[in-house]
Amino acid sequence: MSTLPDSLTIGEVADRSGVPHTALRFYEERGLIFSERTSGNQRRYPRAVLRRLAFIRTAQRVGLSLEEIHAALDTLPERRTPTKLDWARLSKAWRTELDARIDALQRLRDNLTSCVGCGCLSLKSCHLVNTDDRLAAFGPGAPRLKAASEGGID
Repeated sequence: MSTLPDSLTIGEVADRSGVPHTALRFYEERGLIFSERTSGNQRRYPRAVLRRLAFIRTAQRVGLSLEEIHAALDTLPERRTPTKLDWARLSKAWRTELDARIDALQRLRDNLTSCVGCGCLSLKSCHLVNTDDRLAAFGPGAPRLKAASEGGID
């Protein structure tokens, strides 16, 4: 029966997790993962860092920023590894935000398709550049190119 070490080197963590050394250092600088230092100033990570890294990478895959992930990890007791229940609670909270992002991307896609479909990229009718023809209030011409003193927009 072999015993597993309580801590892992940065190389072991990189090999086991598939996360490059540089990313491990970056995550540590951002407070997403933690290590201790040996007397020779080498990093040693607790084994639980592998689960924490899996949590981070999965959250990134669903489109969360490192800031959002950090905020989620901050809701856990200090340095605790997220559990299945933690993931369920946090993913439920993220669902509304992810649904809003999906909706915004679908609207962008639909507007892009209709705009490219006509081929004109008209500033009068384009939903991407001139939503609801709001530039009409500035009169004829190219209000984006005119100075504000001439009736353009800043």
